[in-house]
Amino acid sequence: MLNYDMPLYRPPSEAENFILQVTLGCSFNRCSFCSMYRDKTYELKPLDVVRSEIELAAQLDPGIRRVFLADGDALGAPTTHLLDVAQLLTQYFPHLQRISSYAWPLNVLKKSPSELGELRDAGLKLVYVGIESGDDELLRIIRKGANSQMHGETLAKCRAARIKVSATVVLGLGGQKYWRQHVDGTANLINEAPPNYLSTLQLGLAENVAEDFVARFKGSYVAQNDDGMLLEQRELLSLLDPPRPVIFRSNHASNALALAGNLPKDRERLVMEVDDTRAGIYPKRPRWMRGY
Repeated sequence: MLNYDMPLYRPPSEAENFILQVTLGCSFNRCSFCSMYRDKTYELKPLDVVRSEIELAAQLDPGIRRVFLADGDALGAPTTHLLDVAQLLTQYFPHLQRISSYAWPLNVLKKSPSELGELRDAGLKLVYVGIESGDDELLRIIRKGANSQMHGETLAKCRAARIKVSATVVLGLGGQKYWRQHVDGTANLINEAPPNYLSTLQLGLAENVAEDFVARFKGSYVAQNDDGMLLEQRELLSLLDPPRPVIFRSNHASNALALAGNLPKDRERLVMEVDDTRAGIYPKRPRWMRGY
């Protein structure tokens, strides 16, 4: 049995894949809305420890094809360390098809194009980037540690290295005051630097971060209800016109409405589905079925 340092998080799409902790915690760990790694100190796991965990996983399932590197942003590790890990994964899993990881934008930008190319050649084919919003004022308020230009450069740099990007946007992040600029800025970012995959989720605040999150808005934060979230979803979809196809999903458990399609091809259908849900024609996901 693998000895994970809990809590352990991974994207929904990695549920069936081997999760390998290369780092612990998150190298930034100051986003005001995120509680995932507040009780962890960021550190690099020694290569010999990682090797032993890979060996054990290979004994349990030698047919592993996909590996997700945890914790919060394994790309904060030195490139040489990541290349050593990738080599071990290739050695122990002969059917390996893909390595993936969360990626904080600054850690991508710190790596040179040649480093990213080496990582891609070693098997890193997908990174998950939480852009959250494309509006600089809101990104500053929520203490993201990156602005829209950095997000755009991150997406472009990964594309140049042939590393696919799955980007996430948080509906409700700006509350009732900032929702319009949140949507407009995000649409501009995606249209200028489209990721391969785009997903939305609805804001949910854990108790240990809620007070600080709201305080950063200096009294102006009023949370969106489901209809407000769906309005944001509708307006965002209506503005998205990426120059390259983007696979869109809103299937995260937090969402009031699960959507799936390709942009811009399916934009009108997706907007209509949101409109029909807001009009009560289609039901929203019951609250007891939602989670984070």
